[in-house]
Amino acid sequence: MPLRFAQPAAEAYPFPLTIGHLLDTALATSAGREIVYRDQVRYNYRQFRERIGRLASALTRIGAEQGTTIAVMDWDSHRYLESYFAIPMLGAVLFTVNVRLAPAQIAYTLAHAEAEILLVHRDFFPIIEAILPQLPHLKAVIAIADGMEMEIACPPFVLGEYEALSAAADPSFQFADFDENALATTFYTTGTTGDPKGVSYSHRQIVLHTLCAKAPFGSTRGGGMGHGDVYMPLTPMFHVHAWGLPYVATLLGLKQVYPGRYDPNIILDLQQREAVSFSHCVPTIMRMILTAAAQRDVDLSGWTVKVGGSPLTSDLCREGLKRGAQLISGYGMSETAPMIAVARWRNSVEDEDAHVAAMVASGVPVPMMSARIVDSQMNPLPADGRTQGELVLRSPWLTTCYVGDEAASNELWRGGWMHTRDVATIDPDGTIIVRDRLKDVIKSGGEWLSSLALENLISGADGIAEVAVIGIPHIHWGERPMGIVVRSGSAVPTLEAVNELISAAVARGEASRFALLDRLQIVEALPRTSVGKIDKKKLRELFADK
Repeated sequence: MPLRFAQPAAEAYPFPLTIGHLLDTALATSAGREIVYRDQVRYNYRQFRERIGRLASALTRIGAEQGTTIAVMDWDSHRYLESYFAIPMLGAVLFTVNVRLAPAQIAYTLAHAEAEILLVHRDFFPIIEAILPQLPHLKAVIAIADGMEMEIACPPFVLGEYEALSAAADPSFQFADFDENALATTFYTTGTTGDPKGVSYSHRQIVLHTLCAKAPFGSTRGGGMGHGDVYMPLTPMFHVHAWGLPYVATLLGLKQVYPGRYDPNIILDLQQREAVSFSHCVPTIMRMILTAAAQRDVDLSGWTVKVGGSPLTSDLCREGLKRGAQLISGYGMSETAPMIAVARWRNSVEDEDAHVAAMVASGVPVPMMSARIVDSQMNPLPADGRTQGELVLRSPWLTTCYVGDEAASNELWRGGWMHTRDVATIDPDGTIIVRDRLKDVIKSGGEWLSSLALENLISGADGIAEVAVIGIPHIHWGERPMGIVVRSGSAVPTLEAVNELISAAVARGEASRFALLDRLQIVEALPRTSVGKIDKKKLRELFADK
């Protein structure tokens, strides 16, 4: 018997899952709630809708239409949030440009995406001026500035200024519904080799991600974002839709606070003044905030921060608790929009060690995320908490390809599952623990050593602010682990002290005897990628031959 379908009424409306409808409930129930930018801008959701309309009107006037790629280069601001909505709601494609890339890579991504309109903060004018000859598709540049900076004359390549163009535009722009499978956003991943790879997402994918990204918070009865929270993103808005959470915050009609270019003291001032209760960031930013909070003796009680991008270590989690902040691990990727899993909040856990262990686990998959671990032949492996394999995924919001790169796309989706390139275990209760990146696993003496597990151990040593562990070539063992650390305070970390911690873990059965470090190097700072992750490829290049 074939599948059966309902026969809709002649006038039944085919309601599409498009980004504009994420705003409907907020306008109906939270129209007076605020959106704040630093100490400069404060308006409500009703005015937010007017500003979205003005931006759409202004963009249409200069030639934007359905299918046009419109790029944004700005710090985290109310303007970026307006772009998150106005551009996709037009049927155009929002391109969030990674402003931390080298100018040559920014030029490559803008050209590859065929961006026709660019909204750019004046801080990035020198970059755009230098690469303009490499952007054949670019037709219009709109300047973004703050406060009195708007009165400064714009360079010749700028068509107009954001606020002036918006002020002259119609706020009552009428957005039409359209196919939910139309592209809404695009951006570029930042690997350590080759050109950046483009990924893209449809309206349907972003709406489903938004609904399911909220679900784990509701199901855990704590540690999440919900009604009454004040939200401030601390993940760059160019990076995977700021983890998709501005869309969640808007769906819920929350008060939202945007910090602009990151400054720990401004972030702390905003958190205290606006009573921010939920944020998200990478470990580097969190550590910077905790350091500033300690210097100022600021109490962060009531602030929950989801930490991702790089693993949340037990040491950092405990530092947050000392200041009153609850840090919770989140796991995702550029190719997954990004949310894959969130650590499960356990209200019944009173022991701090058990609480920290739960919070630093990569997490439980969000609803509608199918996850399994497989061997190199794609055979499924048991979810017993011990067996390690590559984590592969299926979900309705995963990117379906790398734009214009068929070979990489086929490798990403080999065997009909999306390959994360992460080595993981899955517990019987579904908790995912990422053990390492495939490329970062240290193969020594016939054993695979997790660099992440070693980093988590070493981070608790006296005098260590940050740590990275890499494998360096060894004539007999293949590879041996080496630690690279940044000092904290006056204590001087030593190889002997670090290996004492690892030896204790070996004695407890938590680490292999091959995990003892061969070398320890103290550095001023660890190299990072454009999204704040430790660049282990560069570290291997620096130390492999020494």
